[in-house]
Amino acid sequence: MNFDGKIALITGASRGIGRAVAVEFARRGAGVALVGRDVAALRESADACAGARPGAFAEVYEGDVTDRAAIERIVDEVVARSGRLDCAVANAGQSADALLLRLKPETIDRMLDVNLKSAFYLCAAVAKPMMKQRAGAIVLVSSIVGITGNPGQAAYAASKAGLLGLCKSLAKELGSRNIRVNAVAPGLIETAMTEKMPDAAREFLIKQAALGRAGKPEDVSGVVAFLCSDAAEYITGQTLVVDGGILM
Repeated sequence: MNFDGKIALITGASRGIGRAVAVEFARRGAGVALVGRDVAALRESADACAGARPGAFAEVYEGDVTDRAAIERIVDEVVARSGRLDCAVANAGQSADALLLRLKPETIDRMLDVNLKSAFYLCAAVAKPMMKQRAGAIVLVSSIVGITGNPGQAAYAASKAGLLGLCKSLAKELGSRNIRVNAVAPGLIETAMTEKMPDAAREFLIKQAALGRAGKPEDVSGVVAFLCSDAAEYITGQTLVVDGGILM
């Protein structure tokens, strides 16, 4: 799992799982492109990458992941500067809870835009340089809720489930060009997003986990790095569940 000389692009890299993924890649030798809207937080992620490996190449790219033109521009800039793009991680995501009869149309649109459509835009943009290279790895960050569903999370679950269909379809489309597409489905991971969960819901999930604890962003980042590495060069179209045993 050595990424010396390789370039990885991560959306939603300002905090949580995205930051942990960026640091993991940097620690293993990759140059990283950090994409998001919160420039100050992205710079903190870049500093964390430098702390993981002195001299690490980490660049900040401000952009709205729901803006297709912005994503295409960023990918073009990364390739122009680095000459290549080896790994892409579609991590940007938001959560909004509401029962179906209280679910506002704008909430549905936002969940699909941020969690699902942004992944389409990223994959389309990175596929072009990867096809020219005839090599590349894409990882989509889904959720166990996209597998099981959850009351009050219909929009979020639907958007995350959509990523799993996207993963399998693109794996079949791009496999002939040696581009692998996989997904990870995290469970309860300690991030800013899950801090908003009610204590009762958090305690319930922890009790369901065979490992008896919530996960850390680093529990996910290592799996993402594995899926992008040469160690996983014969794995594509798969979803790895990273949930401490909740779904067993």
